[in-house]
Amino acid sequence: MAEVLEVAVVGAGPTGLWLACELALAGVRVEVFERRAEPVRESRALTLHPRSLEVLALRGLEGRFLEQGRPLPTGHFAMLDTRLDFSVLDTRFPYTLFIPQAVTEALLEARARELGVAVRRSHTVEALRQERDGVELEGAGDTGAFRIRARFVVGADGARSAVRRLAGIPFPGTDVTRTAMLGDVTLGAPPSQPAIGISNARGGVMVVPMAPGIHRIVVNDPLREQVPLREPVTLEELRDSVTRITGRDFAMREPRWLSRFGNETRLAERYREGRVLLAGDAAHIHFPAGGQGLNVGLQDAMNLGWKLAAVVKNGAPEALLDSYSRERRPVGEALLTNTRAQTALMGATEETLALRSLLSDLLREPWLNRQLANNIGALDVGYAPLEVPAPEVDTPLLPGWSGRRLADMPLPQEDRAEVPLYAALHAGQWLLLGLGTDSSRPLPRWEPGWRPPVTRLRTRIPAAREDLQGLGGMLVRPDGHVACAWAA
Repeated sequence: MAEVLEVAVVGAGPTGLWLACELALAGVRVEVFERRAEPVRESRALTLHPRSLEVLALRGLEGRFLEQGRPLPTGHFAMLDTRLDFSVLDTRFPYTLFIPQAVTEALLEARARELGVAVRRSHTVEALRQERDGVELEGAGDTGAFRIRARFVVGADGARSAVRRLAGIPFPGTDVTRTAMLGDVTLGAPPSQPAIGISNARGGVMVVPMAPGIHRIVVNDPLREQVPLREPVTLEELRDSVTRITGRDFAMREPRWLSRFGNETRLAERYREGRVLLAGDAAHIHFPAGGQGLNVGLQDAMNLGWKLAAVVKNGAPEALLDSYSRERRPVGEALLTNTRAQTALMGATEETLALRSLLSDLLREPWLNRQLANNIGALDVGYAPLEVPAPEVDTPLLPGWSGRRLADMPLPQEDRAEVPLYAALHAGQWLLLGLGTDSSRPLPRWEPGWRPPVTRLRTRIPAAREDLQGLGGMLVRPDGHVACAWAA
């Protein structure tokens, strides 16, 4: 007999683990199924961008990650000489956090287990059958065959997603046309700067410190970019390319991990097929430019988590799940455009080098630099109005606010210390926020036709937030985006 769950998440990477955390926080019975027997020790991704740190802060978890990472006030676009300045961004986290993916996954798995989530390793999904009221998964586990029935299944199982394939969701895009290399190695003669990027007519090399005594070297070598993905990288190959491009080999030795990666770029035709949904690399893959893949996956999970919980636990209409694909697939499209552009800029022809020089000069313009930093940091993501009834208010709704991301801010209280906006969202509930000095004015009723968990709070408008002047209040979604706002 099949075990019955409310949600089965396939894939125990950052996306699947964060989704499981969000569902468990809402009281959903969720389990995670992962084909690997052990967590991956190698770290493909190395950074958490500003919006991902906001996502963690919305649940009060940012401290765990800040303790393990190193804030960097700048980032890069296509390894251009002019860095992106994150320090000017409107966020509590005006930096990118350098933190290996293995550490991020360990922290997320620890949080999932705190919430009672079972992470079943050595479980490979082999069959999927979707019915009117649920989905059945079958596969091979560490103790034999398993069979699970769930109301919903989410595929967060990476670029070669079994869930996506078994659900029949097309994954159009382009195959690998060029490859690059990376190596985590010991350097006997490391660069004098903490991190360097070198681009010239011979190729491009980036060197960044990973841990005491270990550096990561990423190489784009035109002479090696047609080497197939399946051909293993050797230390000699890496050393030869680095020496040819930079003029030195940094006395590299003792490789911990050598890998070849490519520019295959694909986007799922849809993120939902009935009771099956996709998130993270199962929905979008691309050349790893700008460290965006893991971050967009976390943000996919944040968007999906509260919606799926609302349907499973609170009686929300299943149509709410359609907004997930409607909101997040355009983000995936923009991600592919962004990474394709960066990939094109990582060439070594005279024309490409001239374009790199031109764009690097343009990025010295503060407004352009900030715009691109906002984009890489995912602080520019907004959504169309959500089809959810507004609270019963007697003043006009202000449509320009719907879908807008809210930065954290202190909310003044009449009888106690200020409350951070994000702290009011730690429980993963909706926030009905009244703004203004009239503390006797009741908050409006909000009855959307289902049973959403709601935190109700009244506050004065923070003095530093002139953009909130004239607002009487707002309804904030559990993911920190505005559902609707109304005039005072």
